[in-house]
Amino acid sequence: MSSPTPAPRGPVYVDHAATTPISARALAAMTRELARTGNPSSLHGAGRRAHMVVEEARERLAAAVGAHSSEVIFTSGGTEADNLALKGLYWARAAQDPRRRRILCCAVEHHAVLDAVEWLGEHEGAEVVWLPVDPQGRVRPEEVRAEIERDPESVALVTVMWANNEVGAVQPLPSVVSAAAAHGIPVHSDAVQAFTAVPVDFAGSGLATLALSGHKIGGPVGIGALLVRRDVTLTPVQHGGGHERALRSGTLNAAAAAAFAEAAAEGAERLAGEAERLAALRDRLIAGVREAVPEARLSGPEDAAHAGERLPGNAHFTFPGCEGDSLLFVLDMLGVESSTGSACTAGVPRPSHVLLAMGLDEATARGAQRFSLGHTTTESDVDTVVAALPEAYARALRAGMAAQKSSIQTAGTGFTA
Repeated sequence: MSSPTPAPRGPVYVDHAATTPISARALAAMTRELARTGNPSSLHGAGRRAHMVVEEARERLAAAVGAHSSEVIFTSGGTEADNLALKGLYWARAAQDPRRRRILCCAVEHHAVLDAVEWLGEHEGAEVVWLPVDPQGRVRPEEVRAEIERDPESVALVTVMWANNEVGAVQPLPSVVSAAAAHGIPVHSDAVQAFTAVPVDFAGSGLATLALSGHKIGGPVGIGALLVRRDVTLTPVQHGGGHERALRSGTLNAAAAAAFAEAAAEGAERLAGEAERLAALRDRLIAGVREAVPEARLSGPEDAAHAGERLPGNAHFTFPGCEGDSLLFVLDMLGVESSTGSACTAGVPRPSHVLLAMGLDEATARGAQRFSLGHTTTESDVDTVVAALPEAYARALRAGMAAQKSSIQTAGTGFTA
């Protein structure tokens, strides 16, 4: 008797930094609550039951991130959490003292932070100071301290992410918080990529606020949280029924909150073992890429000793001579789903602001590719990525050379494309 034909294998997914599949436990929690009804603010039985679900979720999330349950403010995701923190802190601090206009912001932040800070500069009179990073993508604590001490009374807040979403660099937050605390300045951190990947302890961090997102850790899309220290004052961004300590009005999503908390609890339970497993897979991937495509260059800290300098599931490379988008599309055709990690505005590919801030030139930065691993990643997945890269790179390289030749020929005719 012939053996059964194996089922066709789907594409290898190595874009967990964008979103990771919902965990079985989180899905079960969400499915259970979606089958029930009740507004958590209602006073009848169904409302009280939904309220209890939300509060239990708040307590579980707080325990997973080292916070008090009263410090958890549920939001629609990391972007809303960042906006509430930055705008809320800035408005509150400026209202207390009009001299507080400076926002010190790390140059490699996610756009949820960058764009919110830029908006405050354009519309609310904030003076934005961009904190430079070293070639590994990390802020220099001595430069942060010097910028604060230049005029501490003028600083409204400091914002430095816990770990970078593109190159995986873990930031020296303790030193940053220490420099700010000496002058009573609040620090916000976007920990969307760090939570459940590396140890995150809100109480021990000294941070004023901390942003989290559900779908990055095995929870559902559409739920996140802002951790707000109990002695911190924020001005609300939206108003309504006074939910969430009057900081974020709106009917709470009990099902999503339950699933988010389940994913957070599961992530916290498995953190040490999963971080080591992913770091080993990351090292396997880095070694494989270097052998398969010697021209590729790793971006961010090496972290070969697993000292926590880089997110365990992050491997970011630049591939010279080709566009990152071209490489992505070829890899996609070959069954590998990755990311360029760069922004695309109005259909025009632009080099990553993170890589430019790290000192890379535009041509090099345009050849970026991020491979991010997660809870479903296996050794077989890593080997598939490595096996696909030589062909993908060769084809992307040819496409880049053809585009460059076409551009030169067009320029020679005097016409513009």
